[in-house]
Amino acid sequence: MKIFRVHGSENRFALIPAPLSLQLPVAESQFPAYLRQRIPVLRDIDGVLLVCPTTHSGCQGRMVIINSDGTHAKMCGNGLRAVARYLASTASSPTFKVATDEAALTVRVHTDLAPGVPAIGVEISPVRFQPAALPMTNLGGAPVINAAIPALDPHLRFTAVAVPNPHLISFVPSVREAQATLEKLGKTLNAPNPYFPDGINVSFAEVRNDQTLFVQTYERGVGFTNACGTGMAATSLSYVTVHHPELVEQPLTVFNPGGMVQTIVHQEKSGRQWIELIGNATVTHEITVNADFAPLSVAETNEEHAYQQWVHQLSQA
Repeated sequence: MKIFRVHGSENRFALIPAPLSLQLPVAESQFPAYLRQRIPVLRDIDGVLLVCPTTHSGCQGRMVIINSDGTHAKMCGNGLRAVARYLASTASSPTFKVATDEAALTVRVHTDLAPGVPAIGVEISPVRFQPAALPMTNLGGAPVINAAIPALDPHLRFTAVAVPNPHLISFVPSVREAQATLEKLGKTLNAPNPYFPDGINVSFAEVRNDQTLFVQTYERGVGFTNACGTGMAATSLSYVTVHHPELVEQPLTVFNPGGMVQTIVHQEKSGRQWIELIGNATVTHEITVNADFAPLSVAETNEEHAYQQWVHQLSQA
């Protein structure tokens, strides 16, 4: 039986297909640590993706996300790309749906970003600005959209949105120069606090040109990662909503510490908003295991080399 080490923008996961995903040898909360202890090539994973069967009408499968600390995430855009790529091998169409805890989401196989760099586009939704969706408390009952919150920082402005993972976003002149502030906010708001009782993902973004952003996220349940898919989607939504409403339905380029994705903020006639997140879905290792997840063999693919070549070309452009 095979499991896989995968990544989207170097946001790294163990992907566990059925039937192994249905018969874990330990509780889900202990499973990421269990894998890291048993399989050395998985020691740097940010979480686990369980690919499970589903009875949801029209869905090819179901994704369950376990964060590095054993908690569950409602959604993971980088992980969904990897799951969609795995399920695409048995799908009858390049466009299909995957069930998540919150919704059945549309995914689509795109043209490769570069030779050996497969690309997948995934729907990020539902979008909710209401404080109860985050949840957010003790900061007033109105949505926070490009608003000052002196209790969090005296200088920054924030937007809070659930997509469905909760995100707090601020635009700064330089993400690198604001690293210490980002880390402090991330740690504070993911420890017991009076504002976000379930914790929240905190993203800082800088604008490189009208349609290009750089985003870094302190993720709930993980900490700093190379990329956060829902964070890049939520930041794109915040950017278009607050600064450039004319960019609805237009592609944005979003760089992150692990690479680059494209996003498109969609606004339907009904008023419904959603974001398409398009990026790599890379398999770095195929791992043969027994029923107790003891590794029998580990085979490295050539996809990480291809991905790094593509990232290097981006950095030179």
